[in-house]
Amino acid sequence: MATASSAGRARRRDEMRRDDLEAHHRHTGSLLHSAFLARSPHLTSLTYIAGSIAPLPAANEMLRAAARALTVSSLNPKVLALADHHLAGLVARRAQSMQQELDANPASHPFSEVLALCNHPHLLDRSEASFMFSSDAIMRAREIGIEGLRDAIAAGIASRDGLPSYSEDIFLTDGAAAPVHMMMHLLIRGKKDGILCPIPSHSLYTDSMVLRGATLVPYYLDEYRGWSVNISDLKKQLNGARAKGIAVRGLVVVNPGNPTGQVLVEENQCEIVELCKNECLVLLADEVYQENIYTDQKKFNSFKKVARSIGYGEGDISLVSFHSVSNGYYGECGRRGGYMEVTGFSSEVRGEVYKVASLSACSNISGQILMSLVMNPPKVGDESYPSYLAERDSILSSLSCCAEAMVSTFNSMEGMTCNKAEGGISVFPSVRLPPRAIEAAEAMNTEPDVFYALRLLESTGIVVVPGSVFGQVPGTWHFRCTILPQEEKTQQIISRFNVFHEAFMEEFRS
Repeated sequence: MATASSAGRARRRDEMRRDDLEAHHRHTGSLLHSAFLARSPHLTSLTYIAGSIAPLPAANEMLRAAARALTVSSLNPKVLALADHHLAGLVARRAQSMQQELDANPASHPFSEVLALCNHPHLLDRSEASFMFSSDAIMRAREIGIEGLRDAIAAGIASRDGLPSYSEDIFLTDGAAAPVHMMMHLLIRGKKDGILCPIPSHSLYTDSMVLRGATLVPYYLDEYRGWSVNISDLKKQLNGARAKGIAVRGLVVVNPGNPTGQVLVEENQCEIVELCKNECLVLLADEVYQENIYTDQKKFNSFKKVARSIGYGEGDISLVSFHSVSNGYYGECGRRGGYMEVTGFSSEVRGEVYKVASLSACSNISGQILMSLVMNPPKVGDESYPSYLAERDSILSSLSCCAEAMVSTFNSMEGMTCNKAEGGISVFPSVRLPPRAIEAAEAMNTEPDVFYALRLLESTGIVVVPGSVFGQVPGTWHFRCTILPQEEKTQQIISRFNVFHEAFMEEFRS
């Protein structure tokens, strides 16, 4: 009786959600108007996550037949114990004020144009609008609204991959860190659970596991092969963790790499997909630098595209991909826009993902709008396309030139080697420090790469991040240096770096 009653309540909950969403669709009015009246709880639920809607029937059939990397019974019991939150019950605060003034040069970037119009919709109906904004920016602002954002992102993913993408799979978030934490909540049940994470990598993943008391299962990227993923080492780490009683739940892959700047070749990606499929691991793909590619020999391929290209359908592999407006050539960090695309999960597990996401307030409207624009930039024939293309290419060209200059300089310095930056926004050179420098660091009770970075800062004002922050093979020392300085300042920075390094090596020479 209890089981039947629980099942009945679950069915009624799903029916209520669908009824709520249908009601929202009937009452939101124009898409543009809904984008600005976001304080309404109805609009909030649309903004928030309609990912609780069950996948398409065909996808459900495939999912039921496949082996699962994640099932309701294997979820963190703390998630299952959470109260179910109705989206309609969440009260979102409306923005306190509208942007009253435009940026100094509103035509400089089409994303900013559309966002300015969306933040202040009255501009659309003013006669001056046609002189202030391009015609396609005005049209896109009229079309964009809460309902259409996930549809737009799904369309952008489909255009990128040449494969179907569904709005039900898209969870809009404040940047890419928020969905990473959501997935960690779902996957990690206790200290005997582990996640395979690349070393070196962004501390987001390692720190999120530490906070939850999970076990980090590191796999070292192969520096001598361009920071590629060594599948043999990966399997060794996986088997070693399991031999210690660790339940390895998922695998994190960052492509393009941070801080390492590599772009994985498709063959390496296929190996990773095969491993996750065979070992029943959830593949967590950090793809936030997908537009930042600086080599003609490689291109970005999403893990979803790679998985489908080798014959794995949605029911064959559990995959979560993350993207954000904070990175790429647009670098809109302050807007806090992002999403995760969740595929290969059963409707029951998707409901639990929805539950965890519902614990947070609605992601900010500007970030959502910008994320949809990032995935659907101006196209050939649009009035703003020439200016968009010129700005994008100028930024990427500048980043590429800066990266090339830094890599060349680091490779010319005593004791340094640096792999080519193929993507991302940083380089990660290795530095072989003199024994006396290592002794001096030990005397200060600090890591040698931290000692080096502090001396660099004190001597030149240049800030780098020690490799110890990201993890590195024991006995090696690195630092991360971004390629973000303005191109005209790069040579000055390189010159100061060179002078410092020569003096440092001479000071601690044996």
